[in-house]
Amino acid sequence: MNSLNNLECVTLFVDDLARTRTFYETVFDARPIYSDAVCSVIGLGGVMINLLQETQALQLVEPVVPAASSAGPRMLMTIRVADVDEACARLRQSGVDLVNGPIDRPWGRRTAAFSDPSGHMWEIAQEIPS
Repeated sequence: MNSLNNLECVTLFVDDLARTRTFYETVFDARPIYSDAVCSVIGLGGVMINLLQETQALQLVEPVVPAASSAGPRMLMTIRVADVDEACARLRQSGVDLVNGPIDRPWGRRTAAFSDPSGHMWEIAQEIPS
């Protein structure tokens, strides 16, 4: 039986491939696994992130039309960290502006959020000891 619980790749439609690739290389210390004129694939843990120039997105999702980045966030990807405050300091040193946080959440996590140059939302989170 084919299982649908093995996430391999997330494709993000990006406005400016070069700028977004530089952001991911800087913020996540990631290097491309594959790169060409319209995409750059990086590895984050066991998942690949495919940064795809938005002009190429339609062929993957038609007949649906991809939303413009100005439409606002439609997803949030979370990375677990040991210390959110330390990670926030490192993000700020890399020139990343936080959208919010650090915030202690009622569900037992301390979180902070930021976005990439194309508006894709990322969250860093640590478990708050009980």
